[in-house]
Amino acid sequence: MTTAVVAGPARVAGNLFAFMLDVLVALFRRPFQLKEFLLQAWFIVKVTIVPTAFVSIPFGAVIALQVGGLIKQFGAQSFTGSAAVLAVVREAGPIACALLIAGAAGSAIAADFGARRIREELDAMMVLGIDPIQRLVVPRVLACMLVAVFLNGLVTVVGVAGGYVFNVILQDGTPGAYLASFTALAQLPDMYQGMVKALIFGFLAAIVASYKGMNAKGGPKGVGDAVNEAVVITFTLLFIVNFFISAIYIQLVPPKGM
Repeated sequence: MTTAVVAGPARVAGNLFAFMLDVLVALFRRPFQLKEFLLQAWFIVKVTIVPTAFVSIPFGAVIALQVGGLIKQFGAQSFTGSAAVLAVVREAGPIACALLIAGAAGSAIAADFGARRIREELDAMMVLGIDPIQRLVVPRVLACMLVAVFLNGLVTVVGVAGGYVFNVILQDGTPGAYLASFTALAQLPDMYQGMVKALIFGFLAAIVASYKGMNAKGGPKGVGDAVNEAVVITFTLLFIVNFFISAIYIQLVPPKGM
């Protein structure tokens, strides 16, 4: 019983890793499906940009309110800007865009591939000598990565602006202190880290969604199960990867002094 419980997830992890390697190899094959890439990128933008904008405001506001209230107890309210903005740039921005990419775009990708699987379209492509990974998966993976970076920038800008407004209006903070503390402690690698996280998160979300969709079984019910599994696995994987990236970044990049 115990062996079966362990073997199932281990087998899925191994198959997922092998699928990821196949996608990485296919990234360098030609011809590149530019039209499919542009269509998928535009589709992902359409389904994620509005939710991202609405999610970004409370992200920045909540962080500013919580951090501002906590720091005020220590008499260091002037550092609210640096703490809130760094939290958005380093963590909240990449995670928010990753959750939206996985939840909206990832579920759509998994459903699309699942429908193609039960209609045997993927098998027909292979019979015709067309590699589904190169033709369908690679454009979606690259589109998710590109849009994830774009959404990360959107979340960062809107989140920082929302935190600024809430700190100045609701917590009686001063605009100058908010911006000065951020520029005193923030550094360019913080932005790079957020962009790298967004790239990796977009890549993982597309890989998991494509894998689960292309391996859907059992008709329409199987497609629904594949979508649910893709979202759950992606969320779990993203938080694990985020922890390791943050830990490595803290060890490699020293904090900026005052």
